[in-house]
Amino acid sequence: MALITDAPQGLDTEADGLAFARDVLRIEALTLGLVRDRLDATIARVADRIFRCRGNVIVTGMGKAGIVGQKLAATLSSTGTRAFPLHPAEAIHGDLGRIREDDVVIALSQSGETEEVLRLIAPIRRLEAYLVAITGRAESSLGRSSDLCIVLGSIEEACPLGLAPSASTTAMMAVGDALALLVSRLRDFRAEDFALYHPGGSLGRRLAYVQDLMRTDRRLRKAPQSLSVREVFVGLAGPRRRSGAVLIVDDLGKLVGIFTDSDLARLFERRQDDLLDQPISEVMTRDPFQVVVGSSVAQAVEIMKSGKISELPVVDRSGHPVGLIDLTDLIGLVATDPEE
Repeated sequence: MALITDAPQGLDTEADGLAFARDVLRIEALTLGLVRDRLDATIARVADRIFRCRGNVIVTGMGKAGIVGQKLAATLSSTGTRAFPLHPAEAIHGDLGRIREDDVVIALSQSGETEEVLRLIAPIRRLEAYLVAITGRAESSLGRSSDLCIVLGSIEEACPLGLAPSASTTAMMAVGDALALLVSRLRDFRAEDFALYHPGGSLGRRLAYVQDLMRTDRRLRKAPQSLSVREVFVGLAGPRRRSGAVLIVDDLGKLVGIFTDSDLARLFERRQDDLLDQPISEVMTRDPFQVVVGSSVAQAVEIMKSGKISELPVVDRSGHPVGLIDLTDLIGLVATDPEE
């Protein structure tokens, strides 16, 4: 693989800088293709071992490989596997106490000869933990000492000097992602599971259930269909966080319609003030869009988007209203690809 060794030390123009940056990406993309073709069934055996692990997954590495290891541990954790990073230098000064015999230790080192990582091998063996290596050479000290070894193969760095970890750490991170996602597939990890581990941020709220966000109790306005529009709004007046909708129920308390502030405004705009003293059932929207308790917020968002509505009633299995999703509660949740 070609290095960027012929590049001049200085970059005279922005075009030179752009060309250099694109060449780095080209080299790293080529590296991923090579490593993909080198992968064998070992990665599936490692994933199965992690899936069956009764303890924790401990990920260790030194320098840039250690940072990649932190990311691998985080990805495993967020997809249902108990995983923790362990700095090898701290490990030999007491943190080895975190490792138990039921654990799987994943050690990352492209050379397979990183001194700080190799010093962990003997203690890991005494602790009877299972050792997995992600390294460039199966015949390296780390590779030969491991129970299973995922081999990346020889990698030429994108660094012009061929020294700074770049293409190798990109490959290591990609293989770590493949491993973590393979384990999550073995776990049959679903969106609702993902929500359990991501309660914060817009992503967590989007994967949450409607009952986690819906308005209830005094924030939920309900009225019987026999009352007039005027009686409904007079009866609901008072200090409360209001929504722009009233849920209309029949004599059994089941949802039969919805009346919004926009509906009220239209009565005044059309000079139909006389309807204010008629039963609200005559001017409400019958059989409104609704969602059942236990549905996801993402489902609610899709219903509101497709129906072009601002308020969505939440009902129980019997059709009784128990809450309301208001558009103002969903600000930031309607992006197609939300990020934390």
